[in-house]
Amino acid sequence: MPSARPLPSPALGLIAALLLSACASGRELREEREELGDFFLSHAIVVADNAVVGPASRRAEPGQWEESLTAEMRRRFSRYDGDTLYHLGVSVDGYVLAMPGIPVVAAPRSALILGVTLWNDAEGGVVNERPHRITVLESLSGETVVSSGLTQTAEQQMQNLSENAVAAIERWLADNPDWFPPKGTGAALAEAASDAAMEDGADPS
Repeated sequence: MPSARPLPSPALGLIAALLLSACASGRELREEREELGDFFLSHAIVVADNAVVGPASRRAEPGQWEESLTAEMRRRFSRYDGDTLYHLGVSVDGYVLAMPGIPVVAAPRSALILGVTLWNDAEGGVVNERPHRITVLESLSGETVVSSGLTQTAEQQMQNLSENAVAAIERWLADNPDWFPPKGTGAALAEAASDAAMEDGADPS
């Protein structure tokens, strides 16, 4: 079973990235389904043991990130019913969960940094040799426009970030259509293999 491979980034670099992302404007991520051909998500593996916690952040247990991201991947990618199996390995490399008690002018927005690896089950190997870096911010809303640390629990912040992160993963996959054969390819290959096996085992008389 594939495992996520954490990006070899120093802790200070991750913290700097989180600080910069906290100053960036958010991007709303739509729910429309992308086109991923014959894609079907088989395994979703998340590891968060080595996540760097950014400044002025609440802390979350690795298992909480693993549960939140895995559930969101299952939810979002369940819309794809292809016959070619793929696996996603995700490492949580760093995060900020905005905390209460910080002056509004200094309060960063919650942010999440991931490393993502895609595996093709049929070919038995990794699709992208280097984990793909994804950085997302929490979506803007009436509760987060000031600071989500004042209006949301850590669990709500994690859910917000997980939804945006998985939507970003989906968009990254859609930006690489060459990775996915047309819909029905996996079923056609399985049928051809079955027919070939039957012919090999048939009585020549």
